[in-house]
Amino acid sequence: MVANISYGTGIPTDTELRLSGDVSDGKRAVELGVSDAYNSIAFAQAGAKAIAVDPDPDRIAEMRSRAETAEVSVQCHAADLADLGEITSATIDVVLASHTIEKVDDLSRLLRQVHRILIPSMPFLISLTHPFSVVSDVAPYGTTARSVSDWFTSLNRANFRVDQVRELGDAGPIPSTLILRARKEGS
Repeated sequence: MVANISYGTGIPTDTELRLSGDVSDGKRAVELGVSDAYNSIAFAQAGAKAIAVDPDPDRIAEMRSRAETAEVSVQCHAADLADLGEITSATIDVVLASHTIEKVDDLSRLLRQVHRILIPSMPFLISLTHPFSVVSDVAPYGTTARSVSDWFTSLNRANFRVDQVRELGDAGPIPSTLILRARKEGS
C-alpha cells in the first residue's frame, strides 16, 4: 500500500506520484524532520513501522499526540537530523524529508547517515522549495538556496543515484517545489 504522504501544499500526494513505493507489511519508514503534514502518521496508516526524527522536542510531542489520536504507532526520536545512531544500519525501506532539510548546515553528514540506515537500492525522498522559485534581481540563482546541481552533486558524492525529479508548482509559471527521489547505491 502506498502511503498518502504530502510533499507540500498544493502538491499531489504520494498516492498520485507513487515515489515511496509500497510501505505495507511492516516496512520501515523514517520521516526526517517532522513536516507540517506529520507524514509518519500516513506511513503508519499504510502499514509501515514509522519513525519520526526531529530536533524540536515540541514537534516530537505533537507527533506523539497526533499518532495517538490517529490510533497508530510512531516511534519518535528527539535528535539532530544527522544523529541517526539509534537506527540500525541497512534496516530502513524509505526515508522522507519533506521541506525539512533545505537549510541543514552539514548536508554531507546527514546524507552519510541516511545512506547508512537505508537498505541498498531503497529510496530517499526529498521535497523542498524549488531553488528557482526564490530567484530575484537581488538574489541570483544559487545564492540563497542550494541549486539543483548542488543537490545532485551532494547526493552523488554520498553514493545516491537520483532516479526521479519532479518540478511541481501550486501557482504560477515557476515551479514552487522540487522533489528528488534518490536510491542508495552500494552497501
